[in-house]
Amino acid sequence: MFHGNSIRILTGNSHPELAQEVAERLNVPLVPVTVKPFSNGEVNVKISESVRDEDVFIIQSGCSDVNDNLMELLILISACKMASARRITAVIPCFPYARMDKKDKSRAPITAKLVANMLVIAGCDHVITMDLHASQIQGFFDIPVDNLWSEPLMLSYIKRHIPGWKDSIIVSPDAGGAKRVTAIADKLDVEFALIHRKRDGKAENAPERMEILVGDVKDKALPSPICRLCPFSDLSEFRSRSWSTI
Repeated sequence: MFHGNSIRILTGNSHPELAQEVAERLNVPLVPVTVKPFSNGEVNVKISESVRDEDVFIIQSGCSDVNDNLMELLILISACKMASARRITAVIPCFPYARMDKKDKSRAPITAKLVANMLVIAGCDHVITMDLHASQIQGFFDIPVDNLWSEPLMLSYIKRHIPGWKDSIIVSPDAGGAKRVTAIADKLDVEFALIHRKRDGKAENAPERMEILVGDVKDKALPSPICRLCPFSDLSEFRSRSWSTI
């Protein structure tokens, strides 16, 4: 057992495989944690080992079942705080509600700020996350936040695993991703494209129309693993659309 201000790693149900790989890389065993729902849907958390005066890292992403994973994280933080953990760091690869970072219309909530408040109130001392939708989310916190970038890993992956990447194009599905896309394209010395998406009507389920504002995808290869930067897995569907190009 680890004692004396050692590192302790916990996880919920969001991505136990990731937590296990991190623990193995650090050569630190995962703290046994039971996270399961009661019959009425409430979350029951049981930490099986002491975390008193320990440096605790809780790995819990906001992907998939966002609300359940967020609630699990908050309860785990609170449980560690009440168990006298010395320092609690929440490792959140996908920050929940990150897209709701501003008031873009009347009576709209800024939910990313609410999530930040809940993490702090639960007892979190430090947050580590990745590729925030907007960097200003870090300002929602009164505690240290490390926003890590996946760009170096993406560049390395493209160069090592994408055949013909020098004749590729990096695509952003909206204006919000333009800065990241241009940075990647510049470092790869390839072209980039920017898509403008607009709904035909004001209804939430109105059909969406897309048009290319910048760039030319003709005869270009698309690095398919960059699916987050482009709404299509390959260029066959991409080229089948009726595009308006500039």
